[in-house]
Amino acid sequence: MSLETVKRPGGRSARVRDAVRQATLAELAERGFGGLTVENVAERSGVHKTTVYRRWGNVEGLIADALELAREEPWPIPDTGSIEGDLRDIVRLVRTGFDDPEAGPVAAAFVAAAMQSPDAARSLHGFLAARHEQSAEVVRRAVARGELPEGVDAHEVIRVAIAPVYYRLFVSHEPVTQDDADRAAAAALTAARAGVL
Repeated sequence: MSLETVKRPGGRSARVRDAVRQATLAELAERGFGGLTVENVAERSGVHKTTVYRRWGNVEGLIADALELAREEPWPIPDTGSIEGDLRDIVRLVRTGFDDPEAGPVAAAFVAAAMQSPDAARSLHGFLAARHEQSAEVVRRAVARGELPEGVDAHEVIRVAIAPVYYRLFVSHEPVTQDDADRAAAAALTAARAGVL
C-alpha cells in the first residue's frame, strides 16, 4: 500500500478543530467567558485568526463547538446495583466535576456563557440533554429491577437530583458538600418512589 492511499486519521481539519477546542477550554479555564476572545484562542491554538473567525465566527461559536465535542464523549455512568447508589454517585460526579481544578472552571464558564448568550444556552442545553440521556440509564435499570414505579420520568429524576448542585453553585453561591449532594439524590429518589416524577 502506498503512502498516497493511507488517509490520516481525522486529517488537518480534525487537528485544527482539536487545537482550537483545547485552546478554547484553556482560555475558559484561565479567563472565564468574559475574557474569552477569538484572538486569544487563535494565538494559543496556533491557528490563524482569520481561520478561527471563518470557521467559528465568534466566541459563541467556539463555545458551541467545544460543547458539541464534549457531548459526544462518554460519561462514566455508575452501576452500583441499586438506584440509591447510582443516583448518589451521579450527583457526586456533578459536584466533583465543578470542584476539579482543571474541569471545574471550564464547566462554570460554560454555565456563565449560557446566562449571557442565547447561542451558548442552546449549546449547553444540548450538552446537558445528552448527559441526562446517558444518566437516565440508571433510572431505567431501577425500573427494570422493580426499585422504581413504571412510568417514572427518567430524565426528570436526573434533573431533580442534580438541580440543587447547580442552584447552590450558580444562584445562591454556596459551597456544595458531599452531604448536600447525597441529600439531593435522596430527595429525588423519594419523589420518584412517591410517583411525583
